Amino acid sequence: MPRDIPCPLVIWRLSDGKPGHEKQTQGLARALLKNRSGVCHTLTAPAPLPSLAHWLTGRFPPGRSLPAPDIILAAGHTTHFALLAARRARGGEAVLLMRPSLPLFLFDLCLIPEHDSPPRRDNVIPLRGVLNDVATIPDKDPGQGLMLIGGVSAHYRWDDQAVWRAIETIARSQPGVTWRLTTSRRTPESFLKSAPAGLPVNLCLIPHMQTGPGWLESALTDCAQAWVTEDSVSMLYEALTAGAAVGLLRLPALRSSRVRRGVESLLAEGWITAYDDRRAGDPLTTTGLRFNEAERVAPLILDKLSAAARDCHKG
Repeated sequence: MPRDIPCPLVIWRLSDGKPGHEKQTQGLARALLKNRSGVCHTLTAPAPLPSLAHWLTGRFPPGRSLPAPDIILAAGHTTHFALLAARRARGGEAVLLMRPSLPLFLFDLCLIPEHDSPPRRDNVIPLRGVLNDVATIPDKDPGQGLMLIGGVSAHYRWDDQAVWRAIETIARSQPGVTWRLTTSRRTPESFLKSAPAGLPVNLCLIPHMQTGPGWLESALTDCAQAWVTEDSVSMLYEALTAGAAVGLLRLPALRSSRVRRGVESLLAEGWITAYDDRRAGDPLTTTGLRFNEAERVAPLILDKLSAAARDCHKG
């Protein structure tokens, strides 16, 4: 049954170990605790079959020694039964950060990206993209820029030479900016091997193998501009959340997809600028608006859950 959301807030964050899901739940937990004092406990989600058994029997062993949760966060299909088991065993509100593969009514709240076409329901909050744990820093160094390079994906055709041509043009057109370029696990080996001779002196290559945990978040703290290849949707949203002006290095689309629809929405709303739509030499600029989905939805979550609690008490 819903209950009031007290202070201090107790959050359980269920982890499946996947970096993308970790960033989503960490970012939302941090945003919730900016609105309400409390504590967040991270628990490893059991596998789906044991979690199903726990749900059916009203048990959740990973949380037996912890204080009862007010909110339980989870992301990833393998965490669904664990989330339901934790709520049945210890109470709290089950908040899922995705469109579930189980019926929506089983969860107290579902945070679903707009590109996944979320239904209009009282327990659904639409998101612009996916959440992350990047902090928004308003004051940026105009002399610092990033180039974030993705790679092979199911949605876009990769082109080493086209990406390098755009990179060289951007770096040479802004000689007063120090550009750091990093790759990702999906970047093909051919990309760095095909780097043109005589790259601009203001361009520093840092392969992802040379970056450690938190490198990107730290780099985004300072840089005023970030160029991101179109396949790297998560990095687009991280750069926007950090407060950088974001440019899009376009790639040929292989097919229509929800990923592509999300990128096109950002372009249409003016949050990002396509490479072909800028004038050579002009620095990227921001909209002047704040883009931080975790901080935007955190108070909505607390309000919705508190309203549900009040309705329950009246009933």
